[in-house]
Amino acid sequence: MNPTTESKRPNILLITVDQMRFDCLSILGHPVVETPNLDELARTGVRFDHAYSATPTCVPARAAIFTGLKQASHGRVGYQERVPWNYETTLPGELAKSGYHTQCVGKMHVYPARSLLGFHNVVLHDGYLHYSRNKHNVPVQEHYDETDDYLQWLRGQVPGADLLDLGLDCNASTVARPWTLPEHLHPTNWTVSQSIDFLRRRDPSKPFFLWMSFVRPHSPLDPPQTYFDLYKDADFPEPIVGDWAMKEDPGLNGLNPVTSQGIVPKRRMKMAMAAYYALITHIDHQIGRFLQVLSEYGERENTIIMFTSDHGELLGDHHLFRKSLPYEGSAHIPFIVNDLGGHLDLAEGSVVSEVIELRDIMPSLLDAASTEIPGSIEGESIWKLARANKELLENPWREYLHGEHEQGINSNHWVTNGEEKYIWYSQTGEEQFFDLVADPSELHNVIHHPELQERIQYWRSALVHELKGREEGYVQDESLVVGRKPVAVLSHMRPE
Repeated sequence: MNPTTESKRPNILLITVDQMRFDCLSILGHPVVETPNLDELARTGVRFDHAYSATPTCVPARAAIFTGLKQASHGRVGYQERVPWNYETTLPGELAKSGYHTQCVGKMHVYPARSLLGFHNVVLHDGYLHYSRNKHNVPVQEHYDETDDYLQWLRGQVPGADLLDLGLDCNASTVARPWTLPEHLHPTNWTVSQSIDFLRRRDPSKPFFLWMSFVRPHSPLDPPQTYFDLYKDADFPEPIVGDWAMKEDPGLNGLNPVTSQGIVPKRRMKMAMAAYYALITHIDHQIGRFLQVLSEYGERENTIIMFTSDHGELLGDHHLFRKSLPYEGSAHIPFIVNDLGGHLDLAEGSVVSEVIELRDIMPSLLDAASTEIPGSIEGESIWKLARANKELLENPWREYLHGEHEQGINSNHWVTNGEEKYIWYSQTGEEQFFDLVADPSELHNVIHHPELQERIQYWRSALVHELKGREEGYVQDESLVVGRKPVAVLSHMRPE
């Protein structure tokens, strides 16, 4: 294509946040959190109400975004770091080959950390990753001090600064406190500042693909003081607790500042919720800042915007925290598309109910860029769901989604169509079934309800179909087998 033709293709802005719950949007009627800029993107765009992260932790979720593959194909069915990302076909790579100027700012969470994965350039901030900070067992060239651009920049502004200065843990901490440095030094602001700088130095003869990838609201729970003050005295609703959930915490696990489950002291829980919601509003305002500059460059109406999260955060639901589990707070994610210029002929202000997944991002964005979708891609373009004439779909949308996560004794598999959900814990054999229409908060496990056994058997059979032939041996004689050893990375992706 010549430069004139290239410049008419729409820019693509992919905005991802880390660990944001699906329900933390004020347009959904959340009783506390405020997200005015995301609300506007939804109001003038399309909201996908049943978007999920099939393997809801950072590494496998990003593998789905990069490759457009199911977890069994991209090979990451749990969380394991330091496994090389040897994918020949990637979202930024395909866009770069088709004439886009490609840039990532913020979190990649790939290995090696400085892999470009098809981008022309990466300005990297992965947050605090344990493997890259453990001085006793990581090569110098892989250490955080060598790989992270934000830390280098921060130390140029504040000599000696480090990510541990606030004394907060980087992963699922329930301990919160405000950011102590000036707000413009916060990694959320830095991500937007670097993204704005990309607008200045991009190749103007090409359309651009910018992945603006925030580390927050993932812990540390460190919002700037102004945002923390918005929420610290708010009247928060209690976390939802199902009748199947733990009722007591005899081991006092909730006192652990980096707990994955337990009954957390009420004051600390309130502070954690205040900081979590504050981080979301902080991100929302910074997204508004970027959109304003995008308009100043005259590119707002020529830019297709997609917003989502890599996974959710249980935030005390059922006395659980973090992600990786199959419940709505963990696996259900926000997903908004905005096309102010009308490139895709979407039904403005509509809400899509079909189940979509992170693997659908790659084919959707390639489709939006008029770029050929490789035949190996297993996701599907979502635009046909969001058009006014979607009843004219040539083929039915997917019947259900299969999700999973290796997590030791809590290793799990689940299938859902957004209205029902069946869960199987592979190491214990425990089963759960939720009617998400009547019980969206998953308060009642109705696996033994006599009138639902036919539906439950349907979903059990669907999971058998998904797991048949897997190397772990989860299926034998058309039945699920309990106790097979789970793995985080399937053999075709493990280094020899």
